[in-house]
Amino acid sequence: MEEYTREPCPYRIGDDIGSAFAMGLVGGSIFQAFGGYKNAAKGQKLVGMFREVRMRSTLTGVQFAAWGGMFSTIDCCMVAIRKKEDPINSIVSGGLTGALLAIRSGPKVMAGSAVLGSVILAMIEGVGLVTNRWMGSMMDPTAPPPEALDDPRNLPPPKSQTEPGVDSSRPFGLPSALPNLS
Repeated sequence: MEEYTREPCPYRIGDDIGSAFAMGLVGGSIFQAFGGYKNAAKGQKLVGMFREVRMRSTLTGVQFAAWGGMFSTIDCCMVAIRKKEDPINSIVSGGLTGALLAIRSGPKVMAGSAVLGSVILAMIEGVGLVTNRWMGSMMDPTAPPPEALDDPRNLPPPKSQTEPGVDSSRPFGLPSALPNLS
């Protein structure tokens, strides 16, 4: 159902490019920080971390944005061609995106990237469908409510617990008098 609440296609491409860049930038920063820390000299660990993050995390963000933009563009083309929006579009878009991004590496690598892209998107779509079905059954408005929670009058009567020195007529069970300390 989340597919139907997304932006229309021309705007979706821009949204996906921006969110993919942000994910790549954050993920690349974390990944490059570990590499910079590991490869820095003994007294320069923090400086090495920040240098690697500054120099390389934007590249990861741009690569993610290229993948997200191409995927979203192909997905919008599939929606326009097939006239329906379903998981098949995403799976085919993942395969075509993987193939097109690996086109300079030759047909063998291109085919492997296409299969990998399709499999990854199929797993993502499968998890999304299972989650939606599971959550949909939990939030079914036509399901009868649980019997125990229907009416508070069905609860057992409260146990009266009276402690010595506690006046039940006073609010919050405050003691009626201070204890005799003598």
